[in-house]
Amino acid sequence: MIIVMRHGATPEEIAGVVAKIDAAGLKAHVSQGTELTVIGAVGDERALKPEMFELLPGVERAMHVVKPYKIVARDWQPKNTVVDVRGIPIGGPDLQVIAGPCSVETPEQMAQAARAVKAAGCRLMRGGAFKPRTSPYTFQGAGVEGLKMFRAAADREGLPIVTELMDARLLDTFLEYDVDVIQIGTRNMQNFDLLKAVGQTNKPVILKRGMCATVSEWLMAAEYIAAGGNHNIIFCERGVRNFDPAYRNMLDVTAIPVLKRETHLPVIVDPSHAGGKAWMVPALARAAIAAGADGLLIEMHPTPCEAWCDADQALAPDELNALMGELRGIAAVLGRGL
Repeated sequence: MIIVMRHGATPEEIAGVVAKIDAAGLKAHVSQGTELTVIGAVGDERALKPEMFELLPGVERAMHVVKPYKIVARDWQPKNTVVDVRGIPIGGPDLQVIAGPCSVETPEQMAQAARAVKAAGCRLMRGGAFKPRTSPYTFQGAGVEGLKMFRAAADREGLPIVTELMDARLLDTFLEYDVDVIQIGTRNMQNFDLLKAVGQTNKPVILKRGMCATVSEWLMAAEYIAAGGNHNIIFCERGVRNFDPAYRNMLDVTAIPVLKRETHLPVIVDPSHAGGKAWMVPALARAAIAAGADGLLIEMHPTPCEAWCDADQALAPDELNALMGELRGIAAVLGRGL
């Protein structure tokens, strides 16, 4: 931690700050310039908080030097983490596309969707059994029955499943149905009890960015999961809240290289929720891969016009096929596979 003293701080005020650092078990390094005095706290600065010093006489400001997140930081582990999902690597040289419908509707719909996902070359399937909706009057998901339908359809095609957990009380049910990847949605990114709960499992977790969250807040949310012992975390950028009604959310492509610099964990992108329209999805998906994303989370429905949820943003099977071909070309240019 760095403590900057006010201009003209007295020796007694400087000594007070040094004493505070010593009392916390750290060492103080005082650097006196012609204008300002700066005091460095050497040691584990996580034992200190800026407000411990900012109220002391003569202190201008105090700031951390070490990042508040530790386990998920690249400083802690320089090498990229590869999350294994039933033998499928996420975060390695091969990109992964997770595709499927927004919501689980019927056994027939899920069977058709699973076949289409497999035929397109995607290796994992997404689908929502429990749906967080803006309106309480819209379809909320098929619940546990939806998990049964999803598991059965995906198993027939040999596809691991990705689905959203909204309530820590349902975690045992998710484990009972052996959900392969637990998704934490944008509305629950800072549901700390939920993050702690999935942190107690060994299941891979996709952590979506909160719609108004900073990158630092997102990383700290991941730290909650990692602090519980579960380091199988995948970040998912899905667009942030913006002022323009021309599209659903603003895809923050800049967050991809920033995260890749800050964390060793994989980063994927959800272009479907970013654009909110199917015609936008291919362009956003291409941009995400070009920017360094490790994969994509894409909504695909066998018959989008009949979808019970987010019909406007779902690709049809032939559109997913075409997009996969384009993405393979981009991946090859970057030296990656798909």
